[in-house]
Amino acid sequence: MQPYEAGWLSIIPPIVAIALALTTKEVLSSLLIGILTGTLIYTIGTDGNVLMGTLESAFTTMGNKVDFNILIFCSLLGALVYVVAMSGGTKAYGKWAVSKIKGRRSSLLATSGLGILIFIDDYFNCLTVGTVMRPVCDNYRVSRAKLAYIIDSTAAPVCIIAPVSSWAAAVGSSLKDNSVFESDMAAFIATIPWNFYALLSILMIFFIALTNFDFGPMAKSEERALSGAAEEGGVAGHAEPPKANPRGKLLDMLVPILSLIVFAVLALMYTGGYWGDDPKFHSFQAALGNCSASPSLVWASFGALVVAFVMYVPRGLVPFSDFMAGLVEGMKLMLPANVILVLAWTLSGVCRDLLQTPLFVQSLVTAGGADFSVFLPAAIFLIAAFLSFSTGTAWGTFGILIPIVVPVVAAIDPTLTIVGLSATLAGSVFGDHCSPISDTTILSSAGAGCNHMEHVSTQLPYSLLVAFCAFVGYLVAGLSDANLWLSLGTSVALLLVITSGLHFLRGKKTAAGAV
Repeated sequence: MQPYEAGWLSIIPPIVAIALALTTKEVLSSLLIGILTGTLIYTIGTDGNVLMGTLESAFTTMGNKVDFNILIFCSLLGALVYVVAMSGGTKAYGKWAVSKIKGRRSSLLATSGLGILIFIDDYFNCLTVGTVMRPVCDNYRVSRAKLAYIIDSTAAPVCIIAPVSSWAAAVGSSLKDNSVFESDMAAFIATIPWNFYALLSILMIFFIALTNFDFGPMAKSEERALSGAAEEGGVAGHAEPPKANPRGKLLDMLVPILSLIVFAVLALMYTGGYWGDDPKFHSFQAALGNCSASPSLVWASFGALVVAFVMYVPRGLVPFSDFMAGLVEGMKLMLPANVILVLAWTLSGVCRDLLQTPLFVQSLVTAGGADFSVFLPAAIFLIAAFLSFSTGTAWGTFGILIPIVVPVVAAIDPTLTIVGLSATLAGSVFGDHCSPISDTTILSSAGAGCNHMEHVSTQLPYSLLVAFCAFVGYLVAGLSDANLWLSLGTSVALLLVITSGLHFLRGKKTAAGAV
């Protein structure tokens, strides 16, 4: 299909999708209607058949844009996390943690560490961390709200900076047809130090765990827990993992995850030509920059499943029939994410390839003057945050924004391209992290056994503080010609100072009230 320069009409499909998502809080139908709106504009503009042309353009674009390697990887990943839970490996970690953890601070640090260890998928994180660590945290009177906050803060914020994760695959799929970057994996890795929200979120949980510098509603929840008051009722336990074998060991969780990482690195090196005939790719960095992420992650996830099979089935830990059934159940868990991916790919294809939306947006921004470029990263962060918070999905947000943002920033100021991409990812994660309708927010509440609205209300001040510091960092990045150390250093210093200040201010108010 030939592209059609639709001008201002080219921004209608994403606007329709966003408006419907904000109104209905339902992403799938909003994306689908946005797609059909775009193909209708394209069909009318090219004098096609209004009914059949609209449908044909939509499903042709969908077929052209689907990356089956990514869908296979996500499905295999869902299968892997399910059978790992079936093996009892995560339960074994919980037993080990109970025997080793001897204090409140240690329980918080161990919970944070487990959340970071399970970086391959946010659903897997929410599925396991709360169930495993809840008894430990209850033993040391850690509030369920604090547990839910740690779970949520080590889910999406960790996955978005892990090269071997379902999130990295989703981002790579949004970049695959973009001519700005030679390698989607290299581009993703380049965003990691610039993903201020994710990095600051992780710093925040460790700082709070080490210092106990709580403030706002979270401090009140912690006081209630320390006094022994009963926790409010939690959400329905649909985040509970499958029935786990009590004979599972700690290695039954660690070995498959580590094998996934090792296989992924080897596969990325292989597809990047590390062992090929061209000597210029015979270094790790060069091979990584030349690799094909999608097939590499598929091979890695399949290899990890083989390792899990060899570990579980011969020992009778998971019977053969249960193992195969678990693969299917795990794949089902990834169906909503896969559908969102397909629709987001299609909408971005309609906008980018059929209606030439990036060209129109680029012309608008460049017409506004070059001075605007210094505010681009911060503005992109706010737009992505608003959309993600309102819709409750980070994947749908960066699926819509990346194809538009990257070429626009690259045309205006190439030095800010990686920063702009990072701001898109960071804003998407912020909205997903604290939105009350986000699936990870809901699953974090359920996994911790915490009342959902208590989790939202206690986490929001922390998330907003981190987002504010990240926003300032992106402002500094635009003003300093993408100076990483100055931008990140400003954000980190601001976070530590404000967090400490809020804690001590609350302490003074409490002391004054007691007099």
